Amino acid sequence: MGSGGKYRAAEMALKLVKDGMVLGIGSGTTVEIFLNLLGERIREEELEIYGVPTSYQSYFVAIRNGIKIVDLVEREPELCIDGADQVDVKMNCIKGGGGALTREKIVAKASKKVVIIVDESKLVEKLSMPVPVEVLPFAYGYVSKKIEELGATRVNLRYGSGKVGPVVTDNGNFILDCDFGVLEDEKVEEVEREIKLIAGVVENGIFSNKILDEVIVGRA
Repeated sequence: MGSGGKYRAAEMALKLVKDGMVLGIGSGTTVEIFLNLLGERIREEELEIYGVPTSYQSYFVAIRNGIKIVDLVEREPELCIDGADQVDVKMNCIKGGGGALTREKIVAKASKKVVIIVDESKLVEKLSMPVPVEVLPFAYGYVSKKIEELGATRVNLRYGSGKVGPVVTDNGNFILDCDFGVLEDEKVEEVEREIKLIAGVVENGIFSNKILDEVIVGRA
């Protein structure tokens, strides 16, 4: 089910891209498919596309596909294309499964238009997966306690494969996966705001529908 839906969502997003555009480039597998399709268009139509990538993953894929890398000092992205780990019926998202949530949120907020591309497996009635929170390593213990006080039943320091110890983000920080259970509609923005107010938190993976303009869902 996944890959076909991802491909269709990426194809739809491709239609939004015009020659000379500055793109905010998110991270993840669906965005990678989008970039590969865009690379074909760049080669065939000799397009000039500029990009602000949000992770080393999207940076390398963008370069490979002929996108000229710029940063937020030089350019304001006209369009941000990103994926998501969960999208609810009100178009709120949870992102950060790949650990790039901070740069993704910065680039989304800096972009004139934000489009999320997902396959149908990411659609849920209400957000329910653990919320990724990027945290300064020094503050990890303190932030864990504070997030539990906000109502998280479990706060796990994220470990990955390929290295010993915790996952370290592209910004040099840790990630906590914080289980708040089901997030009711009225709680989404409140939980995002409350987490951000904790000293030592860099960012969290709740992207409320106020940030997004459009969600493209690819079905198999």
